[in-house]
Amino acid sequence: MSREVKTGNLERFLENSTGLSDDFALTLFDDSGKSVSIGLLDGGENVPILRAAAEKVLQGEIYKSYQASDWFVFSPVRIVVGVPLAVEGKSYALFLKPKPVDDDRRIVILVLSVVLLIGSALILIASRYIVGPIKQLTRATHLVARGNFNINMRVKRKDELGLLTESFNHMAGELKQLEQMRQDFVSNVSHEIQSPLTSIRGFSKALKQQPDLKEEVRDRYLGTIERESERLSRLVDNLLQLASLESDHHPFHFTTFELDEQLRRAVLACEPQWANKRLEIRLDLPKVKLTADADQMNQVWINLLSNAIKFTPPQGVIHVSLTVYTDKVTVTILDSGIGIAAENKERIFERFYKADASRQRKIEGSGLGLAIVRKIIHLHNGSITVKSDVGKGTEFTIILPNH
Repeated sequence: MSREVKTGNLERFLENSTGLSDDFALTLFDDSGKSVSIGLLDGGENVPILRAAAEKVLQGEIYKSYQASDWFVFSPVRIVVGVPLAVEGKSYALFLKPKPVDDDRRIVILVLSVVLLIGSALILIASRYIVGPIKQLTRATHLVARGNFNINMRVKRKDELGLLTESFNHMAGELKQLEQMRQDFVSNVSHEIQSPLTSIRGFSKALKQQPDLKEEVRDRYLGTIERESERLSRLVDNLLQLASLESDHHPFHFTTFELDEQLRRAVLACEPQWANKRLEIRLDLPKVKLTADADQMNQVWINLLSNAIKFTPPQGVIHVSLTVYTDKVTVTILDSGIGIAAENKERIFERFYKADASRQRKIEGSGLGLAIVRKIIHLHNGSITVKSDVGKGTEFTIILPNH
């Protein structure tokens, strides 16, 4: 059914009608199919109207359509209504349509969409940038847990992950060094224990298989067994002492005692050794009292004096001196022995290390004495240094705090 409208200017009437509301616009079709849009922003159509719909309305039908704007996928559904209109005997099709979204809203939605896409891409890239090194560290951790310390990951970053990777490389290097030290320690202990056991076993078999040995031969065999047993016992004692010193529960009993008298008693305890080699012992020991663990410090002097006697040729000289300062005391043990090569001085405090073993093959020792000495000195907050030249003797200097 057509709506009859009488007006002198149809387009002005429709423009005035759209001015009443900002939410809709009109499109007018005449009977020839020509269309006029009224009230649309920018003069464009946001919802297209098909030619077939216009023809139905021109024939008197009312048209309804649920359509969405095609410029953005998330646009809301809009209802389009078409009604027939008759003006001065002429038929028209009038369509009521929602106005398009304004440009500001489109720009905001578009910008938010772009930001969302770019942000997602950046998060993905950042996660790969961060997760990649973490995965690499995880794999390296599994290798370390299985005992493989030959790890050196490349570090190109300067951030926290780069510092973490450098720390991990350093840790792996330290663990590798510790593992090598452990293997060397086991090898050295095995060798030091195996040597006296071989002698004991060999001479024991000889005594058992040859009961008619001469008395002097039997005594020599028994003497060798006794010496090797004592050597083995000393080795075990030194290992136990070193393990105890390196633990956090080693007992220390600090007392105040006369250091000069302790040094004199240590020299007297070693008298059989230095008297047998006719060594000259020189003492320069002013009176001084020291607060420390007396038993542990006595072990230090015995070990150092034994080394000096061991490596000093017959009729040599050993000089023991003591210097007192306000807050410290210095003990110096100087001998005229064979000396230590420069390349060996840095390693003589290592466990089982024997400088120039080929020259000292006949000299007994486990290589643990100086390691024990250094550990005891460090536990007393002191220091020990060595000066030596091959063929000119060796000088050990011990500095201890005296509070």
